[in-house]
Amino acid sequence: MTTTPTIYGIANCDTIRKTRKWLDAHQIAYKFVDVREQLPSPSKVSLWLEKVGAEQLVNRRSTTWRNLADSAREALEGGAAEQILLDHPTLIKRPVLELGGEVVVGFSADRYQQHFNV
Repeated sequence: MTTTPTIYGIANCDTIRKTRKWLDAHQIAYKFVDVREQLPSPSKVSLWLEKVGAEQLVNRRSTTWRNLADSAREALEGGAAEQILLDHPTLIKRPVLELGGEVVVGFSADRYQQHFNV
């Protein structure tokens, strides 16, 4: 593989731990970016939204979602997803995998096996 995948998430997230363990077990080199420490750029979030859509990118099962003000939820539903995700990066469903021009959200061993041909 010529391109190193980049994984975006939060270091202490259980799903991120599973993803990293899976990648390590399959000896797949990757770059990890903690979205709390290094906020994604507006263009990055915009790209993710363009590729997968807000429905897939927003983690509506998170504590951040449950604690989100009604006005922010309404803004998100009204098309302001990019700004809401930039203001609350822990709302981004994890992991976000970038490889080449592809964006994959969430972890599934089966999907990763197909994606990485292992």
